[in-house]
Amino acid sequence: MSGDFDAALAVLARGGVVAAATETLFGLLADATSSDAVRRVAELKPRDDKAFPLILPTRASWQDVAGGIPEAARVLADELWPGPLTIAVQARPGLDARLVSDGTVAVRLPAASPAARLATRFGRPLTATSANPTGLPPTFDPAVVRGYFAAQISSGELFVLGDPAPGGAPSTVVVVRGSVVEVAREGAISGERVREVARRKML
Repeated sequence: MSGDFDAALAVLARGGVVAAATETLFGLLADATSSDAVRRVAELKPRDDKAFPLILPTRASWQDVAGGIPEAARVLADELWPGPLTIAVQARPGLDARLVSDGTVAVRLPAASPAARLATRFGRPLTATSANPTGLPPTFDPAVVRGYFAAQISSGELFVLGDPAPGGAPSTVVVVRGSVVEVAREGAISGERVREVARRKML
């Protein structure tokens, strides 16, 4: 497994795409600081106008992609990171447009998982969109990922790492603008839990 992990790191380093388990489902990981790498993810999974979410190697790296981090966003991160909560905040100027939606970039600090370990070792934010073609369901099973992307794996466009993910709901997505917290997608963390944390901590 260590050989596979080192191979996955090498793929990321050369601007390639790795499918690996997050704390919930399999994701497509690539260097978010490289437009070529982000383009390769887009070729694997066209998303129209939907931006790719990111996972961070460290909490401090949030400032590398965010143009501003409101206090409400910091409060949520203090309580619910690492874990399956994706927080969209103002994007830093210059980010690849495929990472930005309505001026925001969506990020999370992932809980223990192969994807989290890759991000930590790689040291830069990674894309973390689910590892499925648009229109097909996300999966926790690497065998399903291999079925989805058999041609791309065969051609070397995608490297698949590791054992099955735990499964369950995807990350919850919130958009934070100033003191306003909007739950855009309810997932592994309930919207009520998000709102309760925001209310309690911001009082």
